Amino acid sequence: MSRRKLANQALGLSMAAPLVVAHRVGRMVAAGSKPNARDRKEFNLMGAEKMAAFYESWAAMGIAAMKSQQQMAASMWRAAVMAPWTMARPASLLPNSNTLARHALTVMSQGLAPVHRRAVGNAKRLGRIKK
Repeated sequence: MSRRKLANQALGLSMAAPLVVAHRVGRMVAAGSKPNARDRKEFNLMGAEKMAAFYESWAAMGIAAMKSQQQMAASMWRAAVMAPWTMARPASLLPNSNTLARHALTVMSQGLAPVHRRAVGNAKRLGRIKK
């Protein structure tokens, strides 16, 4: 994952989320204390999708973190095993700060992806709905 991808996700989310919130709050105000069936469906969807996005994000981050940890452990193992047979210092065989940053960006991007996907999808969908 790159910094650019994470920045694009954050930018897309920062533009889509206010649109979705404004649309839904407007519907809540317009519906008042007696929302119609369409409004009730949208309000139920609103809560359900937040929970689903949270669980998807949590799972995606967990999987990405586990893969990163496995890659880091493998590189540390290689460093420990290969150091005696190479002229390289063991520290040079270990992951550097760029690798660590790349792994962190991957975990963050994987966690943001489900939230971004839902927010952008909702912004598009709600933008098409006639009031």
